[in-house]
Amino acid sequence: MCVPLPALMHPMVVPVALWVWLLHSAACLASGHGPAGKKEISIDGDLVIGGLFPVHEKGVGSEDCGKINEHRGIQRLEAMLFALDEINKDPSILPGVMLGAHILDTCSKDTYALEQSLDFVRASLTRVDGSEHICPDAMSLAPYACPSSSIQVANLLRLFQIPQISYASTSAKLSDKSRYDYFARTVPPDFYQAKAMSEILRFFNWTYVSTVASEGDYGETGIEAFEQEARMRNICIATSEKVGRSMNKKTYDGVVRALLQKPNARVVVLFTRSEDARELLAAAHRANVSFMWVASDGWGALESVVAGREAVAEGAITIELAAYPIKEFAAYFRNLNPYNNSRNPWFREFWEHKFKCSFHTQDCSRYSLKTGKFEPESKITFVVNAVYAMAHSLHNMHQALCPNATKLCDSMKPVNGKRFYKDFMLNVNFDGEFRGGEESVVRFDRYGDGIGRYNIFNYHHMDGRYRYQKVGYWAEGLILNTNLIPWAETSVPVSQCSDPCKKNEIKSMQPGDICCWICIPCQPYEYLLDEFTCMDCGLGYWPNETLNGCFELPQEYIRWKDVWAIGPVTISCLGFISTLFVFGVFIKNNDTPIVKASGRELCYILLTGVLMCYSMTFIFIAKPSTEVCTLRRLGLGTSFAVCYSALLTKTNRIARIFSGVKEGVQRPRFISPTSQVVICMALISCQLIIVVIWLLVETPGTGKETEPDKRYVVTLKCNNRDSNMLISLTYNVLLIILCTVYAFKTRKCPENFNEAKFIGFTMYTTCIIWLAFLPIFYTTTMCISVSLSGTVVLGCLFTPKLHIILFQPQKNVASHRVGTTRFSVAAAGSSQSHGECSRAGGEGWGPAPHFLLLGGRHQHGILEQSWDGSRTWLKTGE
Repeated sequence: MCVPLPALMHPMVVPVALWVWLLHSAACLASGHGPAGKKEISIDGDLVIGGLFPVHEKGVGSEDCGKINEHRGIQRLEAMLFALDEINKDPSILPGVMLGAHILDTCSKDTYALEQSLDFVRASLTRVDGSEHICPDAMSLAPYACPSSSIQVANLLRLFQIPQISYASTSAKLSDKSRYDYFARTVPPDFYQAKAMSEILRFFNWTYVSTVASEGDYGETGIEAFEQEARMRNICIATSEKVGRSMNKKTYDGVVRALLQKPNARVVVLFTRSEDARELLAAAHRANVSFMWVASDGWGALESVVAGREAVAEGAITIELAAYPIKEFAAYFRNLNPYNNSRNPWFREFWEHKFKCSFHTQDCSRYSLKTGKFEPESKITFVVNAVYAMAHSLHNMHQALCPNATKLCDSMKPVNGKRFYKDFMLNVNFDGEFRGGEESVVRFDRYGDGIGRYNIFNYHHMDGRYRYQKVGYWAEGLILNTNLIPWAETSVPVSQCSDPCKKNEIKSMQPGDICCWICIPCQPYEYLLDEFTCMDCGLGYWPNETLNGCFELPQEYIRWKDVWAIGPVTISCLGFISTLFVFGVFIKNNDTPIVKASGRELCYILLTGVLMCYSMTFIFIAKPSTEVCTLRRLGLGTSFAVCYSALLTKTNRIARIFSGVKEGVQRPRFISPTSQVVICMALISCQLIIVVIWLLVETPGTGKETEPDKRYVVTLKCNNRDSNMLISLTYNVLLIILCTVYAFKTRKCPENFNEAKFIGFTMYTTCIIWLAFLPIFYTTTMCISVSLSGTVVLGCLFTPKLHIILFQPQKNVASHRVGTTRFSVAAAGSSQSHGECSRAGGEGWGPAPHFLLLGGRHQHGILEQSWDGSRTWLKTGE
């Protein structure tokens, strides 16, 4: 329902009471002036409805009444008279029964309102105007605006079982039927309004606010209801202030300063009377500060509250009871003047006040209410509904008790107030007059309260002027159109104790305060379980972009296209090709002297080991799997073992031969090719046994590995520990050490046995490589280490032989007689510590032409060895 924005007056300061009582005679109340010249309205009727209205404002000092109250007094009073006129003209409501009225002024003062209420009670028991006529018992309907007045009058009337209906009293206390069991109202209690306001705060996530309440039942009870609703929605109150009528400007300035002490609470909730809200805005204007105001219907859509203070009020969100305009009343009121409205004894005073004229000194007849804009007071609808609610209740009672009568019957003389309230008043249900529809239905709940319906306004600057814009509606739930709210900062203001935490932060709540927190960042590998908890994703997982869950990280491993893989693979491919080439050359020249003299069997085993070294690069770069991990464990140590077992067998054979020569013993054992191969295989088998035991103890497989400072990188690798891998290479280290020792011992052997010199160089280089790469064991470095180890063996041992075979073939031929090389070896205890190699003439001798005999003279004879290494002996007795 769209409601225009009239000039609304504060709904909570006006006491209004409507009493209805039965009169046997219309003479009971017939004059416009009561005792002692007191002004009142008395209209004859079969049923007379009494009313209390704040025709005047509260007086100053000892005066009871102040200046005329244009909106809340005159307009509301005329609304009651208008409703009575319409009901009396309606043949469907109380046909044959006329409604009268008895209306008094409360002067906006609770004690004065109570005094006026006593007049109504006395009227139902004794003489009213000093005549001898006695009026009968009465029942009443009473609408009030000021809660204190409503409560006092309700307490009085219940003593005489006089029912009452209020059109403006919204105090939640009046819903207590154990104390106010004859009270009803066409407006909802304040806790509905408090609920609507708290839902607005929650909608905009304003969780840290300040409050200001007017002193008295309206403000204090209302703000108490709001705070209860706010707690249910985790909204915290930064500071609570109170304002009152007795406060001066300095006191209001102090309230504004108190609000400024909580800078994070940008939203200020007002549950105040209109005049208090006006003074608070004036104080904010003096301090040149502004807040985000959220105000109750005390502010509502009143222009008088914001007049002259528009800038500091801009952006305010206000609540107003959902009412609809009554065009018929607007036409009725605009046609009134002092000459056609003599039944209202205060109308001439209102006319003088409004037009600033005087009937005593100048002519006021030239003024008219038809000129200018008419702004209906906000509670006009509820005044009319209250009168109609009483009329419908009386109509229903008349039909029930006097079904065949057109006048009042004896069953309604006197009226049982308790029965009337419970059986008829609380059960009344009708569409609001002058407008139909669901939003205008008038009924009471079991507490006698009206339906909670509110319009929500935003005060802002538009089209060159400030105005109230309806932006929402509340009726058991909030409906807001935020597109109609032009925020001053282009975004919704923030009103929170602490700044919102960033995307990757959680709230650490402060003790005793649910709205204040410290933001603590989560670790990069943690996601937000809720706004208070970081949760570890676990190894191998990483938070998603929204940090509300985790995803599995891709597993990193060396791929063939990686830069780290291209180098080792290239080296291995070249080495693999080179090794195959050497293999081919040796096989092609298998029967040549240099191949035979090199020990063909061990050379082929050695070349196989070199091929295995190069092939390990491909196994180490392949994606880890159970099979690949098994081959890594098996292949790494075995490839080294093949190479170094062959080299150890070679160097050991040479060392044993020359050791035997020096000691003068006979030919050493196990130096034949077959024996050499068996020894070599035995050494390799030791490595295989170690690997098999390792495989059984630690089953091969894959696992994920992350570094503590790089958990976002998950490496897929074999599940064996690097330390275990190094331990498995211990046997190879032993082979290397032994090879190096033997190579060093045989480094001076001549001619064909100069191979020991190359073996020594190979082992020295190998030791350097292993010392360099073992401490930084890693996939790529191990690939390079293995390839370099194979390259050293290939380059240092086979390149010299390959050079002779390919570029010096003349040296690779057999000869029946060649010059012998004689050399002497110092005997034990000799002063000569090293062999001396010299060329000497002499006749060579030897077996068949299949052998090229190289001889060395020894003090005990001649040392002879075939090129193929199959025969070595010492001949004595030259």
